[in-house]
Amino acid sequence: MRVVATNSLLPGAVLAKTIYNESGQALLQQGVAFTPRIIERLKSFDITYVYIEDGRTSDIIADSPLSEKTRMKAIHSIKQSFSTIHHSVLSEHRYVLEETGKEMRGVVRSLIRELRNHGEVMSLLSDVFTHDDYIFTHSLNVTMYALALGKELNLTPPRIEELGLGAILHDVGKMNVPREILLKPGRLTGDEFEAIQTHAEAGFEILRQSPNIPLLAAHCAYQHHERMDGSGYPRGIKSDDIHLFGKILAIADVFDAVTSNRVYREAMLPHEGLEILYSGSGSLFDQSMVEAFRRCIAVYPNGLSVQLDDGRDAIVVKQNPNLCDRPVVREINSDGTRGRDIDLSKELNIMIANCHLTSVS
Repeated sequence: MRVVATNSLLPGAVLAKTIYNESGQALLQQGVAFTPRIIERLKSFDITYVYIEDGRTSDIIADSPLSEKTRMKAIHSIKQSFSTIHHSVLSEHRYVLEETGKEMRGVVRSLIRELRNHGEVMSLLSDVFTHDDYIFTHSLNVTMYALALGKELNLTPPRIEELGLGAILHDVGKMNVPREILLKPGRLTGDEFEAIQTHAEAGFEILRQSPNIPLLAAHCAYQHHERMDGSGYPRGIKSDDIHLFGKILAIADVFDAVTSNRVYREAMLPHEGLEILYSGSGSLFDQSMVEAFRRCIAVYPNGLSVQLDDGRDAIVVKQNPNLCDRPVVREINSDGTRGRDIDLSKELNIMIANCHLTSVS
């Protein structure tokens, strides 16, 4: 299978990976041939890429680190927990937070198990699904990236669980921000941006009241928008004053934000998201953590079309552990036939010059 942009889909192409909605129901089943109507429907759902069948790439596997069952259960739990916290009255608040802590800890443990069993560098590009509310899928994705980075940094299992709990609840304060601001497609006004910024402190105030949620997990909500040079918010703290978890969350949060569809722009590809992190490495983000993050994600995910520095077209076949920017690629000959597989970890004179989601003929 290979991944292509919805905008470049041609009628007759066959879907290679089922597309689900947020409730876990199949929106479009694997094996369906695309028609103009189906393609337009996918665009209306803001699905920017899909996996299609291709005889030259039939052996390529685009595995998600999460099963569909675990993903959908996690999103449902996040959605329910955020909503319950938001609508609870003050007298119920402590009980609600205790139950939320228990629920979210169970979700985090299931995510850790699946990530451990996955055993490969992580790519969420393989997860093609629709969603009704970005906050909940973002919370899950940030958690997965944070857990992967925590593992790469050799955090102990209890610390990784604590990090995951903070990550999955880091945006709970956004439930206090008006939806019309959160979902605004255009540029925010000064007042609207200030309203968005309140979510970090609001999340901290909510979470620190629960005995089932560690204070460090609450600090994930508090510090995920702080930056190494002090230019972040809400307190403008810098460098060593930012907790390890805050530094991890800053990287995971920004990477998912730029590589996910938003109402005001289309998603970047993983290598473009990494460029954003590297541009702020040392000034906005901890440099050593950016390097560690690069090692634990798929810079060029399986099935992605790339162009080599000598002009040849190719498709990513599989990943090389610890060399995520030098995968195995399959050359596509000028006549469109399948060429040889090239292991970029061994053929160091060949580089990936560009990658894209458009069709390779």
